[in-house]
Amino acid sequence: MGWLAWERFRCNIDCKADPENCISENLFMTMAKRLAEDGFKNAGYEYIIIDDCWMTTQRDSNGILQADPERFPHGIKYLADYVHSLGLKMGIYQDIGTKTCIGYPGSQGYEKIDVDTFASWDIDYLKLDGCFMDPKEFDTAYPAVTKHLNKTGRPIVYSCSWPAYQVERKMTVMSHRYAVSVPDSPPSEPVIWSFVQEINIIFAGELGCYPG
Repeated sequence: MGWLAWERFRCNIDCKADPENCISENLFMTMAKRLAEDGFKNAGYEYIIIDDCWMTTQRDSNGILQADPERFPHGIKYLADYVHSLGLKMGIYQDIGTKTCIGYPGSQGYEKIDVDTFASWDIDYLKLDGCFMDPKEFDTAYPAVTKHLNKTGRPIVYSCSWPAYQVERKMTVMSHRYAVSVPDSPPSEPVIWSFVQEINIIFAGELGCYPG
């Protein structure tokens, strides 16, 4: 289990107007400390996961993704080192298509570069979204990333959005997906929903991709 920024903080990148709640190094270091010191770590929460909007709008001259220098002045590796120092694990977001869902650079055509970059930053968890690619291509695109991940030699949990987008298009998929969504101001009972089609261990075992 872990903490993902999207539900509460979305794509708030205005650190001048809202420094405490913008997607930044400060936000994730603060949340990591809260998980470690407020009992969440002991309860089983171990991942701190960055969602969309952490990067710059352009790759560098070598095609490598760059964290926004104003919001993440020390870079992602520095943040991962801090998270690890608290006994937690670091997660990051990317998209399988040409752009992320908000419009930052996606992984299509840069899959190996991105995976190698994340491994070099000591990332433990990769959320790979499914915007800006035809879902018909997912059956080959997502497993290709699995192969790149395996070649890094670093254990990285691979959470992909493969089934969710195909379900929206009423395509047949093999998946078993549970999610818990707790809004910023939750109702008296948390909003808990589940989606189940076919349970197939091969989906996770051989393809290495866990729906999420």
